[in-house]
Amino acid sequence: MRQPAHGGNLAWAAALAGCPPNAILDFSASISPLGPPNSAIAAIQSQIGNLKHYPDPNYSELRLALSHFHQLPPEWILPGNGSAELLTLIGRELAQLAATTLITPAFGDYYRTLRAYNAKVLECHLSLVSQCGLGGFPHEQLRTRRVINHWSLVLSEAEVLVIDKVQRTKDKGLLLNNPHNPTGKLFSRDSILPYLEQFALVVVDEAFMDFVPPNEEQSLIPVVQEYANLVILRSLTKFYSLPGLRLGYAIAHPDCLAKWQLWRDPWPVNTLAAAAAIAALQDTEFQQQTWAWLPPARNQLFQGLAEIPGLQPQASAANFLLVESQESTSHLQQQLLKYHQILIRDCLSFKELGDRFFRVAVREESDNQRLLTALKES
Repeated sequence: MRQPAHGGNLAWAAALAGCPPNAILDFSASISPLGPPNSAIAAIQSQIGNLKHYPDPNYSELRLALSHFHQLPPEWILPGNGSAELLTLIGRELAQLAATTLITPAFGDYYRTLRAYNAKVLECHLSLVSQCGLGGFPHEQLRTRRVINHWSLVLSEAEVLVIDKVQRTKDKGLLLNNPHNPTGKLFSRDSILPYLEQFALVVVDEAFMDFVPPNEEQSLIPVVQEYANLVILRSLTKFYSLPGLRLGYAIAHPDCLAKWQLWRDPWPVNTLAAAAAIAALQDTEFQQQTWAWLPPARNQLFQGLAEIPGLQPQASAANFLLVESQESTSHLQQQLLKYHQILIRDCLSFKELGDRFFRVAVREESDNQRLLTALKES
């Protein structure tokens, strides 16, 4: 069986480990271990009888729930069959521009959608640099700042020149995610806003922004109505542990969303997914529980990884950690599967990272400890 490019392929992992898929402890897919919320499960069960009917093609109730959640008019929101479906529509939009600047290392699906429409891609690389001394937040300054015993992903000076050149024309697009995947870096809202004046279309994938507590999050949703060239992608599957239902949404100018609606197939969101989303959005108890759980669990995993010789985890604002390794991570992945039934995400699909990095989701304390123990023995 071919090795997957994405995380979460339990069939492949189980075949390699020689065990049933449900025996695999999955750290490769960055899904919250706390869900799905009971409210979402109850909503799904309540809608079983409605499977004999087509969904509302306008998803009026779902869009209203999302509009209340984000304090936006419903016409600014378009639900989709996961953010992947909406990303495909965005790829078609970006391909109509002269080029698209892609912040890399980048989620592989960005390349898929841009290739599908023969879009020209300009890669702008984040660089891993060793630092010492004192400094601020390099991702906000677009230049190396010095921090004691800290590794940080920053744009190199060469890449700053490239992006400056791109910004001189307004016939290009910009595609990035925040928090950044796979590094977990959180870009400030103020560091992204200038690009809205310099690019014809700016797409910000905020699939992991829900994991950032409200007092720290840097979403561009509060300013989306000010910029007709801004598109924001959100996912409901990671924070609420619902990847099997496939549900995401785009937030953008209504004219843009109306055009995309004409491009796509009817009824992209099924009845059960819509019901689960409405319930989850209203589940403030689950949201508070997640924000309380993540920081200490992430810190426990970070500290444990940092204590293992040969491993260097990167600071993260999301529910995953990128880890640099002195050894082959594809070999480590196979060892963990064969001897511990644990699946980590190798970074071979991120060409800038290759075989010296892996990514792990933050799970509950007992699972995190099981991973740390296995890594020490591998």
